[in-house]
Amino acid sequence: MRLAEPTFFILTSLTDQPLHGYGVMQAARELSGGRLQLRPGTLYAALDRLAEDGLLVVDREEAVDGRLRRYYRLTDDGATALAAEVERMRADATVAAARLRRRGVPGLALEGGR
Repeated sequence: MRLAEPTFFILTSLTDQPLHGYGVMQAARELSGGRLQLRPGTLYAALDRLAEDGLLVVDREEAVDGRLRRYYRLTDDGATALAAEVERMRADATVAAARLRRRGVPGLALEGGR
């Protein structure tokens, strides 16, 4: 299963620890180098879908200033899906880099730093 970029960064943001929604938004923006700006509606729809798919779960809920803050945690299935996507991306990048090197595009390191 290919992960869309927002899903990739949502799952990646949850690899170290559970985060609440705003924390996921901030982490995804940082991890993507600022390219990904998730809006709350988009984020929470994605979090609900990913929970339905078993890739993450609600870890806990806390009341903060009278509002419920829900923390999400990556599941083992989520980590497996993310790892598979990393390997797919790595393989695709290796193929593209090899073809670009053959074309003579400068600045591409060989696989393994050679």
